[in-house]
Amino acid sequence: MTELDLVFRARRVITAYGEVDRCVGVKDGTIVAIEPYDYDLAADTVVELGEDEVLLPGLVDTHVHVNEPGRTEWEGFASATAAAALGGVTTLIDMPLNSIPPTIDVAALQVKRKAAETQSHVDVGFWGGAVPGNEDELRGLHDAGVFGFKCFLLHSGVDEFQPLPPEDLEGVLSRIAAMGSQLIVHAEDSDAIDRAGVGGPLRSELYESFLASRPRGAENLAIAWLLERARWTGARVHVLHLSSSDALPMLASARRDGVRVTVETCPHYLTFNAEEVPDGATQFKCCPPIREAENREILWRGLTDGVIDIVVSDHSPCTADLKHLDTGDFGTAWGGIASLQVGLPAVWSGARVRGHALTDVVEWMATGPARLAGLPHKGSVALGNDADFCVFAPDAAFVVDARRLAHRNPVTPYDGRALSGVVRQTWLRGSRIDTTGTPAGKLLRRGDR
Repeated sequence: MTELDLVFRARRVITAYGEVDRCVGVKDGTIVAIEPYDYDLAADTVVELGEDEVLLPGLVDTHVHVNEPGRTEWEGFASATAAAALGGVTTLIDMPLNSIPPTIDVAALQVKRKAAETQSHVDVGFWGGAVPGNEDELRGLHDAGVFGFKCFLLHSGVDEFQPLPPEDLEGVLSRIAAMGSQLIVHAEDSDAIDRAGVGGPLRSELYESFLASRPRGAENLAIAWLLERARWTGARVHVLHLSSSDALPMLASARRDGVRVTVETCPHYLTFNAEEVPDGATQFKCCPPIREAENREILWRGLTDGVIDIVVSDHSPCTADLKHLDTGDFGTAWGGIASLQVGLPAVWSGARVRGHALTDVVEWMATGPARLAGLPHKGSVALGNDADFCVFAPDAAFVVDARRLAHRNPVTPYDGRALSGVVRQTWLRGSRIDTTGTPAGKLLRRGDR
C-alpha cells in the first residue's frame, strides 16, 4: 500500500462491526485501511492511543441552533463549532432558527452559508424551515442542499419563525414526500398548553408550575396528530427532542404499521429529572421540559428498545440576561439548554451505569444521526468514510465549569456536574482540530459524497 498520511493504533476502536483492537489508515482525508493492531502500516504520522483511550468516529449532531447571523451574541459559528470539536462532534446540522433571517428561502440559506464558510471548525450542514406562506420556497431550498425541513406546531419562541397551522401541514407533508425529503417537527399541541393553567394561577419561580404548564399530553396529542398525517401522505417525519415517555407505545405502533417516523431525545432528558431542578433555576428551562425521574428511565428503555433512534443536543443557548437568573422566572426565561460540548460525557455517564456500551452511544450519537441526515460517509469508522475521529477516555472524569466551555455564554445546567468521559482529541478528515487555529470545516449539502 502507498504510504499513508496518518495511522491510528488503538486497543479499542469502535468500528462499524463493534469494538475491536485495530490499526486504522488514512489517506487524503479518507479511511483506506482497517487492519489488525500489529499490522505494519507506514504513515507520515502515527498516533498510538493510550491504554485508557478509545477511538470513536466523530459524532454527528443534527440539532444545533447556531443563531448566526442576527443573534450571534447568543452563539455563532466560531464558538459553536469550537465547542462541537472540543466535545468530539465533527459534523453538525444547523437549525433554521433562531438566526435572522431564518432559513426559509434560498436567499436566507446563502446568508447562513456566507456566515459559516470561514468560521467553522467542523463540517456544517443546514436544515430548511417550513412556515406559513413559504410552500413555494421548499423546492428551491431542497435543490440548494438542505437536509430536510423543520416546523413547529406551536409558537417557536421567535416571531420570525411562525408555526404551521393544522390546515397547512398535510399539504406541506405531501410536497416534502414528493421531493423525497423529510419534515422534522417540534411536536407540542398549543391548545393543550393554553389550557394547562386553567386549574389556578401558576407561580413563575416554581419548577413544578412550569412543568405543569407544558404537560405530557401536549406532546402526546401533537405526536398522534403528526403520525396520522404522515400515515396519510407517506411522508418521512422525525420527532424532535422527545421528552414524554407516554408517546413511545404509539410511536412503536406507527412504525410497525409502516409509518416513516424516526425519533430523537436529548442528553438533558436522559440526565436530569424534574424532582431535582431547584426552583428559580432557569438554566434548566427547555421546551418541552425536563420531566420526572420515572419518565427519564422510560426514555432510556426507549433507546434500548430502538423506539428512540438518536440522541442529539438541541443546543439552544442565549445570553445570560435572557435566562432571567436574577428573578428565576420560568415564564419569561428563554427556553433552551446549552450542552454542545458536554453531550458525549453526559450521555456516556448515564449509559454506563445502565449497562450500555460505547457501541450503543456511537450508534445514538454518530451513526444514527448520520443516517438521519443522509450522510453515509460520516458517523462510523469504516472503509471509504471520512477520517473523522474522537479520541475518548471513558474512565476519566471531570466537573463541568461553564466558564471554561467554548460556548459563547457560560450558562448551562451542567455547570458543577461531575461527568464520566473526557474528549482528548478530535480529528476532521485526517487532521487534528485546533480550535485556536484556522477553521477547516466544510459546508455540506444533501447528497454530498
